[in-house]
Amino acid sequence: MPMAAADIERMIKESIPDAVVEIKDLAGDGDHYAATVISAAFKGLPKVRQHQLVYAALKGNMGGVLHALALTTSAPE
Repeated sequence: MPMAAADIERMIKESIPDAVVEIKDLAGDGDHYAATVISAAFKGLPKVRQHQLVYAALKGNMGGVLHALALTTSAPE
């Protein structure tokens, strides 16, 4: 069963409370999403570590229920 965009957003915000999250369903199938996540928690971290924080927030759903997630992360300006 595909994962709903609202569930992805909720999980990210539970793990990174100050995150501003925008989710787009890329294919309309509930399996391929793009997420933009902005959080002060990312300040000073390399992109790889920022993405790891988001993947950790998804609690193992990446690659299973959630097939593909294109990530854009940054700290607020």
